[in-house]
Amino acid sequence: MPRTCTLTRPLAGFLFLKVRVFVAASSITPQAPILPLRAQAHWVFAALLMLASGAAGLVWQMVWTAQFALALGHEILAVLSVMAAFFGGISAGSLLLAHRLERSAHPGRWYAGLEALIAGWALLVAFLSPLALPHLSRWIGAEPSASWHWALAFFVPLLVLLPATLAMGATLPAMERLLRRGDNQPLGWLYAANTAGAMAGLLFAVFFFVPKLGLLNTSLVFAGINALCAVSAWRVWGRDAAFGLSKTSANTVSPHERPEPLAGARVVGLRLFFTGLLGIGYEVLAVRVLSQVTENTVYTYAMLLAVFLLGTALGAAILRRSGPSMEVTTERIDQALGLLMWAMFLGGLSLWWADRSYALPTRWFGPGAGTALAGEWAAGMAAMLLPAMAMGALFTLLCRQAQQVRMPLGIAIGVNTLGAAFAPLLVGLLMLPLAGARAVLLVLLVGYLAMRSLKSWARPLGWVAVIGIVGLAVFAGPLRFVDVPSGGRILSYREGVMAAVSVVEDADGVARLHINNRVQEGSSASGQVETRLAQLPLLLHPSPQTALFLGYGTGYTANAAAMDPKVSVKAVELLPEVIDAAGIFALKVGAPASASPVTTVAADARRYVQSATDLHDVIVADLFHPARSGAGSLYTVEHFSAVKSKLAHGGVFCQWLALHQMDIETLRSIVAAFLKVYPNAIAVLASNSLDTPVVGLIARPDQPAWQIEAVRSRLSGLSPTMAKALRQAKLEDEFAVLGSVLAGPQGLEAFSRGAAVNTDDLPVVTHRAPWVSYSPQETPRDRLASLIHQLSPRATDVLGVGQDQDAVRLEAYWQARAKYLAFGMVVRPDADPRVMLDQLRRPLLEMVTISPDFRPAAEPLLALAEAVRETDPMLSAQVTSSLQSALSSPLSRPLATPLVNLH
Repeated sequence: MPRTCTLTRPLAGFLFLKVRVFVAASSITPQAPILPLRAQAHWVFAALLMLASGAAGLVWQMVWTAQFALALGHEILAVLSVMAAFFGGISAGSLLLAHRLERSAHPGRWYAGLEALIAGWALLVAFLSPLALPHLSRWIGAEPSASWHWALAFFVPLLVLLPATLAMGATLPAMERLLRRGDNQPLGWLYAANTAGAMAGLLFAVFFFVPKLGLLNTSLVFAGINALCAVSAWRVWGRDAAFGLSKTSANTVSPHERPEPLAGARVVGLRLFFTGLLGIGYEVLAVRVLSQVTENTVYTYAMLLAVFLLGTALGAAILRRSGPSMEVTTERIDQALGLLMWAMFLGGLSLWWADRSYALPTRWFGPGAGTALAGEWAAGMAAMLLPAMAMGALFTLLCRQAQQVRMPLGIAIGVNTLGAAFAPLLVGLLMLPLAGARAVLLVLLVGYLAMRSLKSWARPLGWVAVIGIVGLAVFAGPLRFVDVPSGGRILSYREGVMAAVSVVEDADGVARLHINNRVQEGSSASGQVETRLAQLPLLLHPSPQTALFLGYGTGYTANAAAMDPKVSVKAVELLPEVIDAAGIFALKVGAPASASPVTTVAADARRYVQSATDLHDVIVADLFHPARSGAGSLYTVEHFSAVKSKLAHGGVFCQWLALHQMDIETLRSIVAAFLKVYPNAIAVLASNSLDTPVVGLIARPDQPAWQIEAVRSRLSGLSPTMAKALRQAKLEDEFAVLGSVLAGPQGLEAFSRGAAVNTDDLPVVTHRAPWVSYSPQETPRDRLASLIHQLSPRATDVLGVGQDQDAVRLEAYWQARAKYLAFGMVVRPDADPRVMLDQLRRPLLEMVTISPDFRPAAEPLLALAEAVRETDPMLSAQVTSSLQSALSSPLSRPLATPLVNLH
């Protein structure tokens, strides 16, 4: 099924703050002499500015990444290209302006101007991107080459965001230059404030601003914050020279900033580059592994990023006690590298027990949303806190060393950013898919060891580290999580560039598809349901020739559509590994046999719809889990509108929704969005399952009224093979097809009235649906009961005029179905057919009397009568006689399903 790749999205946030705040601690000196009151006031004011600037900077990165992903797609190539473009701009800003800021006598003016530029340009992007980005999707094309896709995904964001990202890369060097006063360096304050601001901006944006205000209003708020920083800085420092430095002393160097003979600028630069590369590489690795045990919601990544920020702040804060006179020697760098290596070793070891870390709060305090979030926090703390602390300390030392060799802070930031920007591409795109998580961890550990000096190997600690790495390589198993039931086995496991895809078979031979071990995307036992998901929308079109399926999963739904030789089927799937895994399901007994091969396309579903030029008679959107970060964009008004533009005349669009994955309020938001584009939509129930109910929203924009005779004619023209398949799927006649309707347009409008509409700007589903995954407040059958209570279909709301007799039969069918589902909520299953017959006989006979067309009530009675025939032939005859009497109504038809095929 098409998913939006969000496992890589949080890494951009990690990288942004790593570059921006790690290096901020480059000259922390808490033991500096007491400063004059005016200087202290300037430091406090600067810390407040950095608090606000840090919050705004991370929010901009989140907003821009989300906006570009809607147009460029969530394929890993596009995601990583956007990240590289974003941080390429930051790196360029640091490098290009570093020397100019060092020479400037008025860095306060620079800082104010940079903040103003960020505010103005960010506002411009916020207002224009919704208008321009859809054109970018069409420019890319539906099935672009990798080089073309990468080029646009890299250069367009790079150029569009360049003024703002250049400014972001230079704000911290400007503030550092402004406040530099010999050995009295206030950047410890700035570091703490910047980190606190980033954490606050992240958490407030994810938990409050975006879900309540939307992206545009959130942009307005944080553009105002940048503007406030600019105005405030100009009022305080606009006329002053650099605090503590005059024009004549702008390029003087303190005694502790003179070049150290053992570490030249080239060596420091290389270490900055590779620590950025290896540090972010570990973040990529940790997030990918943790994605196999966490819920992977928008809140998951906020928690992991918060853990990382906490670790870096603590590491740099601990190092502050080194004092202003500390000279950073090769020995101290070796010690920091050794500390980081061991911290990463311990953090990496915890990844093998990440599932236990995640489950610990729930085990102690019971299930709930709070304990689920605490579990994600705990897993992140175990894996990333110690490594992040060590990274903060090491970067502080390296940036202090850069000052000793007279390297401007901007150069240090730029070099570090450049190395860090390569990590997602190298680790996420190449190393993880090819070598696996365990091998990548070993490479990262060896990388830190390799940066130690030759003299450090004379001490035993380095060799102990080598022994530890060798032990990890020899004795540690694969770093992956796959839940295998008792008696089951793993049929397939693929570590892809975006997710781990596995196929697991249980003791009964039922295979299930999992993405990151957390999402069941279908099973080999769902053939009949998958046939209904494919054929219900196809049967509502008079003569479909082309069908597009957004989502492939096991391949059952798309192949069930392709059983009709008249229909050409294409399926779009984000993960190539899922397309490959579908071949396993095709070999299972009961798998739909397509009359012609399904054309599969590995692409982001939303981008594909926006950029494709061909039209389709039927488009079916599969079951996207709404809680997974990014999937909510497939339920927005904008996406539904794009789908509408790809429908041929008379075309049908169906969006399937799993009630076991969302609550009623989330469903109302999706329905409200659907009705904005398709005001004449209807809702259908895919099957009568109570524990995994699936609802479909179906629309035909050109012909809003549905004709029973059209469905009857469609069924009569099918081949014998298709007719048999539809009988097995309980879609044997027109009443079984239209009898699945839950509500017409008026009923859906009343149901969704007052609900927040899910849009690209206000991603309601993205932020609400996760709470159901964390802590479901009701069972799926309870949600279905609530939905049936609120929705009541009426023939006048669904059918066109002139169908009076059929309308009466259809409404009787709906009435019987409502009783059937309500009775199913309270029935008590029993292995004894006599006991079941005592429970079911009277209620089911009543339903058959109401609607002889309602076969779901008649068929169980026939099956039970057959089951008790040998032990109680009289009871069997009575049940059969009563049922035949009810079925003798002139409106009824003989049962289409033979007794031997009943389930």
